[in-house]
Amino acid sequence: MNAVNPQAEIKNPDSRLAEEIRARSGEDVYRCYQCLKCTAGCPTAFAMDYPPSRVIRMVQLGREEPLLDSKTIWVCLTCYTCSVRCPNDIDIAHVIDALREKALERGRTAAKENIALFHKYFLDTVKKRGRTFESEFLTRYQLKTGQIAGNALLGLRMLLKGRMALLPESVADRKAFAEIFRRAEHERRGSR
Repeated sequence: MNAVNPQAEIKNPDSRLAEEIRARSGEDVYRCYQCLKCTAGCPTAFAMDYPPSRVIRMVQLGREEPLLDSKTIWVCLTCYTCSVRCPNDIDIAHVIDALREKALERGRTAAKENIALFHKYFLDTVKKRGRTFESEFLTRYQLKTGQIAGNALLGLRMLLKGRMALLPESVADRKAFAEIFRRAEHERRGSR
């Protein structure tokens, strides 16, 4: 394992990753001055190997490999708490999503967990209906991972308490929503 000299890394950062993230997400990570408000508000920072503030710093320094292999980019809920708290209006969740997409393109996912699969099924249901339908995407995910039996009772309790819908809801204008997804996909492909 090659040791990284932190001092050399800070003196000679590799700006290619920051430039690519800016092209993919529109976010300038160099506006971050490490106030740590993003990390202080993150509801899943406890489960991350790199909290949001560290992710931004690592992008600034060009630390691509550890980020693409990190658990953080898959654990992020994309709840936008970090983005809302940022005094410089950096959409940190968008930066993490750009890293997640880059990892998917390279076939790199969280090794121990099926987080990437969860992410895929979640996005599939949103793309299909314009909103989440937990019953469908969780059932698909759990069938694929072999966890359906262990969570069936939990799902039933959630249905009975009204925490999960039995029937799906869709956005009113599905064609317009599909067009938004199509344009976003086109832009994402064009930024590579």
